[in-house]
Amino acid sequence: MNKNLYVGNLTVNATEDVIRDNFTTAGTVAAVTIIKDNYTKQSKGFGFVEMETEEGARQAIEMFNGGKLDGNTIVVNEARPRKDQGGQRRDGRGGGYRGGNSGGGGYRGGNSGGGRRY
Repeated sequence: MNKNLYVGNLTVNATEDVIRDNFTTAGTVAAVTIIKDNYTKQSKGFGFVEMETEEGARQAIEMFNGGKLDGNTIVVNEARPRKDQGGQRRDGRGGGYRGGNSGGGGYRGGNSGGGRRY
């Protein structure tokens, strides 16, 4: 069963190929994904490595957590499952352009401030 690892504190120069080459020393790598900004296409400084076995994942954590990659000390640990919040933002305020009742901006704001009333 594949095991997903979080890899953090990457430099903007880190590539999926470099990460794959390093992690294959711990075991078979199924996939590598560096998370990038939608607009600039530049790395956000973290990514995910999917190892084919749990043993390979454990080995990769032991080998690379706290290690150096392009001069940065990287963080490697087991990735937490993604929580699908159905349109909610990560801070729980909801998506959409109207903002909701939390006053969090958006086109019309909310009931507690922010935004212009029409």
